[in-house]
Amino acid sequence: MKIIYLDCASGISGDMMLGALVDAGVDLAAIQAGVDSLGLPSCQLQREEVKRHAFRASHIQVVHEPEHAHRHLHHITEMIDGSSLSDAARELATRIFTRLGEAEAKVHGSTLEKVHFHEVGAVDSIADIVGAAIGLSMIGADRIVCSPIPTGTGFIEIAHGRCSLPAPATAELLRGIPLVELDLPFELTTPTGAAIVASTATSFGGLPEMSIESIGYGAGSRDLKSQANLLRMIVGQPSTLTPRDRIVVLETNLDDVTGETLGYCTQRLMEAGALDVFTTAIQMKKNRPGTQLSVLCAAEQVVELEAIVFRETRTLGIRRWQADRHLLERERYDLQTPFGPIRGKKITFPDGSVCFSPEFDDCQRIAREKQIPLQQVLDVAKQAQMG
Repeated sequence: MKIIYLDCASGISGDMMLGALVDAGVDLAAIQAGVDSLGLPSCQLQREEVKRHAFRASHIQVVHEPEHAHRHLHHITEMIDGSSLSDAARELATRIFTRLGEAEAKVHGSTLEKVHFHEVGAVDSIADIVGAAIGLSMIGADRIVCSPIPTGTGFIEIAHGRCSLPAPATAELLRGIPLVELDLPFELTTPTGAAIVASTATSFGGLPEMSIESIGYGAGSRDLKSQANLLRMIVGQPSTLTPRDRIVVLETNLDDVTGETLGYCTQRLMEAGALDVFTTAIQMKKNRPGTQLSVLCAAEQVVELEAIVFRETRTLGIRRWQADRHLLERERYDLQTPFGPIRGKKITFPDGSVCFSPEFDDCQRIAREKQIPLQQVLDVAKQAQMG
């Protein structure tokens, strides 16, 4: 299992991502070959070793003939479909551009088919995104963790005029992604960089437990005075036997909410995508019995789920903190039993042994249909052999 950690202390852009990949050991010639197969006009990727605030890094410049083409999403996907890219690189590049197109369509009130790519449809942006897709597919990471992202402050000029940072499409792409304040009057995160992160990152937070194999530094084009304008990419293997991710725990204490209201709130939270919701009986001030409501969720769900808790319980405050969790490998599995197929999960332990966890609803249905005890169905499901 391979892990990539993206340290976006100074934001992220397409050229920073490409530079970090090459600096971490991805073959630039292989990326160039893939970009060449797109049929872009004289597009060359040139690597230069630079220093940013006294730290060395790789900067990739896309050199190409001047052009004035205006592209839609289908123009770019046709290039990708007709290229020599691997299936993995082709799928990832298409996914990134589609995500970018959806963001552009949203901010301009258009459709995915009609939205016009301006800056991100230029040769250099296409090369950055496709090059990043090639590099990431060559590394083959099973997990990509990204730090919170700074966007920069101030204004920039785009094809549609002057706008504040983050640019509209960038802000749309960063929905649900943790941001961090960095008061620098520059565009630190571009639409291209945001699209790559939004399409590839599996979680957000600090450096995961890992054994480092390589580190790559991708330089931005600007040399900042206050800090190094770099994207640091750390590639390695997990240092624990089980995968790990980071979740957020939300908790509040309630002493004036009925059981019916709590049940409804729990249902709303689960429907909104909470990982788990549970209650605990507690003793509150003035010896009043109360209930602690706990919600487990991903970082990008916090705002929505907190709003549900506030609205449905009228609590005055919610505690929150991040928690790491270790996960056993699991996959959906249909088990064949004497009672018929039963859906569930095939769980793999660190030592390679496996077990089956049956879906309760299936077991309950079979017990009713066959008029047999539920426990008998559960026992048969747990004892059946998996293929």
